[in-house]
Amino acid sequence: MIAMLFAAPLQARAGAFPFPVHEETLPNGLRVVFVPFDSPGLVAYYTLVRVGSRNEVEPGHSGFAHLFEHMMFRGTKKNPQFDDTMAKLGWHNNAWTSNDETLYTDFGPTATLPQVIELEADRFANLEYTKEAFQTETGAVLGEYNKSASQPWMLLEETLHATAFTKHTYQHTTMGFLADIKAMPDKYDYSVRFLKRYYTPDNCVVFVVGDFDREKTLAAVKQHYGAWQGKGEIPQTPVEPEQTEERRKHLSWPQETLPRLLIGYKAPPAADYKASATLDVLYAYLMGETSPLHKRLVLDEQIAEPFESWSRPGRDPFLWAFVGTGKSDDALPKIEKAFDEAVAEIAAGKVDADRLAKIKSNRRYGLILGLDDAEKVASTLAVYTSPAGDLGAIDKFMAALDALTAEDVVAFTKAHLVPQKRTVVTLTGAKGGAP
Repeated sequence: MIAMLFAAPLQARAGAFPFPVHEETLPNGLRVVFVPFDSPGLVAYYTLVRVGSRNEVEPGHSGFAHLFEHMMFRGTKKNPQFDDTMAKLGWHNNAWTSNDETLYTDFGPTATLPQVIELEADRFANLEYTKEAFQTETGAVLGEYNKSASQPWMLLEETLHATAFTKHTYQHTTMGFLADIKAMPDKYDYSVRFLKRYYTPDNCVVFVVGDFDREKTLAAVKQHYGAWQGKGEIPQTPVEPEQTEERRKHLSWPQETLPRLLIGYKAPPAADYKASATLDVLYAYLMGETSPLHKRLVLDEQIAEPFESWSRPGRDPFLWAFVGTGKSDDALPKIEKAFDEAVAEIAAGKVDADRLAKIKSNRRYGLILGLDDAEKVASTLAVYTSPAGDLGAIDKFMAALDALTAEDVVAFTKAHLVPQKRTVVTLTGAKGGAP
């Protein structure tokens, strides 16, 4: 018997996820989420695997979650040419990996959805690859790392991770440590174990969004995924000790490049919806295009590029980062000082309530208006579901955003955006200036 978790659509309300959502759970633990969406003849079929670099707890074995993003396209004995077969069916497929999850993305015609369900069920349950194929793919991953490492942002990201975290597996990026990537070709047996530990039905959620017949789709899922077995391992992820003092690193880039600044604060996990909503608002309030910081440094003084925020909340406490790019090396201290002053103003209680309300409205409706095709609906729902495995997470985030007050923003800033909880990484090029 299939257990019905949602017998009816989630209740619509102001600010809530605007589409009906139905969820079913198979006896093997696989969750299947159905979202009807007006996309005649087209459907998104996304598979969330709740495995990322957070799961890489064994020393010397970072990067395997990302590696399996590659390995999963190797096919099976029954379907050795997965990509070619998907293309012939008219489908586009891809995948990405983060700290906390891997998401496989398929999009194509509803007419061939039954064949795609069969293909996906086969590769998740029966992925097979030779040692030679494994070694070939590890070489491709090393090549991807080297390509990324040719850009300053890779070094900045790696350094921020490694400096901010001393125990937790967030210490390395999704790509993994370079030494571990170089050692991957000799770890075929470990890779097989990694697959069995984390690629299990109870660790996956399938999202079907678009134009489909729910009863027929569910029947196909039951037929093809039903025999897939396994129980996901819960990784013993190290708890990161409380950070009690500011940490700093300066990097020198061998070529000419724009100077860059990362200020990363330890932030609560994604399941702290009030904190997540606060950080979402703070991004726009502190550094967005309507912020005094942007007006002063980007528009008036023209010493900086537009500012960015570097991360989103994680399954465990992660980082929220201010990203600044200067137009000359001497701009970095000015940018940092101006940012610190903006944070201090909020901590002192100086919050423009009218501007805060406009930002909240913009973030709320921007999220909803961004759900304008089946793929965006699937990816957004998957990303919000991933940290706690909670399908209602997006509604909880929206409710927290609606309820957020200026006093909440002040309290959060005083508690979390403090020097002892931050890591600062700067980078300058050989001569400074434009690359």
